[in-house]
Amino acid sequence: MKNKILLVLTSFVFFLNSCSKDDNVVANTLESPVANAPKDVNDAGFRAKWNYVSNAKSYLLDVSTSENFSTFVPNYNAKEVTDLNEVVVGLNGGTPYFYRVRAKNATQTSDYSNVIYVVTTGSSTIPEDPTFLKVKANKLANPFFVGMAVKASQLTNGSPYDIILKNEFSSISAEYEMKMDPISTASGVYNWTAADKIVAYGNTNGINVHGHALVWHNAVPKWLQDFAGTDAEFAAEVKKYITDVVTHYAGKVKSWDVVNEAADDNGGNMRNTIFLKRMGPNYIKDCFQWARNAANAAGDTKLLLFYNDYATSTNIAKQDKVFSIIDDLKASSLIDGIGFQMHNTYLSPTKAQIETDLNRAVAKGLKIHVSELDIQVNQSNDISTFTNERRLAQKEKYKEIVQLYNALPAANKYALTVWGMKDNESWIPYSTELNHVGNDWPLLYDSNFAIKSSHTGFLEGLD
Repeated sequence: MKNKILLVLTSFVFFLNSCSKDDNVVANTLESPVANAPKDVNDAGFRAKWNYVSNAKSYLLDVSTSENFSTFVPNYNAKEVTDLNEVVVGLNGGTPYFYRVRAKNATQTSDYSNVIYVVTTGSSTIPEDPTFLKVKANKLANPFFVGMAVKASQLTNGSPYDIILKNEFSSISAEYEMKMDPISTASGVYNWTAADKIVAYGNTNGINVHGHALVWHNAVPKWLQDFAGTDAEFAAEVKKYITDVVTHYAGKVKSWDVVNEAADDNGGNMRNTIFLKRMGPNYIKDCFQWARNAANAAGDTKLLLFYNDYATSTNIAKQDKVFSIIDDLKASSLIDGIGFQMHNTYLSPTKAQIETDLNRAVAKGLKIHVSELDIQVNQSNDISTFTNERRLAQKEKYKEIVQLYNALPAANKYALTVWGMKDNESWIPYSTELNHVGNDWPLLYDSNFAIKSSHTGFLEGLD
């Protein structure tokens, strides 16, 4: 009798466990895969890649010659694959293709992944589009500035830099020469030479000038680093600097990054800078207030004030901190916009991560400046030359970012600024922090001023 009772109980427990497992399968909706840049691109094919999805048993791969997948490459309409990659074959050389993927198990099929664009190699490779960036951007229903980071030494009339800037770009930002360190040589003493040249170049040629940046912890002049006065006197020096610079460029510089990179990378904290230490936790609001007061006093009531930072799309704790800073500034009507630096890689952040970050700014009614855009293709130092595979992946990532920006409401658009002109002059290949040892190709032009596929990708993002 005991054995019979035990058997019944065991069967009942097994039945409950089985129901529980089935319920979990139903409850856990399959996530969509993330499709990655292709590998091994050649004349006749490529290797499509995507990320693992929990509970997926297989994946359904689509390959098409059209971005809307109105037609499919033969044998690649929901082709079932059990691995995380598939070698796509039988393609034509020099032809653009698109691929996407879904996850599948016994009972469910996920939504589609992001779409990846790839061009097969071959003599018939599509040439780069020579259309000027600002020309195409200005034809949009809701146009925005297309910007470039510049150095004063590049702005010689008739130089390749000058020709490209005038043809392609409607906004400029000083890469370094409008920061505190090069301008402020002592208390109340200023070297305006380089900054004045940049501002005059923009004003003379009808190019918007964005000021970058009034306060940044990595551009503090030595005299201020060593300042021996009280904390109140230190704050007075910062106030004087901001007031004098904003006044000097009133009506000539249309926008300023007032504070740059004040959020810490680890956790939702303020970065422990000299400004935080000597001026206290309200220093950001103080700086914005001083900038606003100086502009108003100079009659520049239309000056736009931005907060600027990096890596907020992937670092959610930092993103939250940045938006808490912005909320504080908005409560006092001191901020007009946010700068998203976007020093990205060809793999990260994802489209969804960038979109989420941008949408938080839209919800707060901010103007959005993609302020320092470049896209690394060698962040792992795994290539020694700029491969075709990375070229195409970079092109697609530029296109993706421009598409996301272009889709923003008109009231939230300000400018999309690329951080440098030529690959060999970018900060990225020579950054000791990034350890790239000279090998990366992050921009729109190569070392000979020739447009790259990334430039074409930017243009395609404006479609």
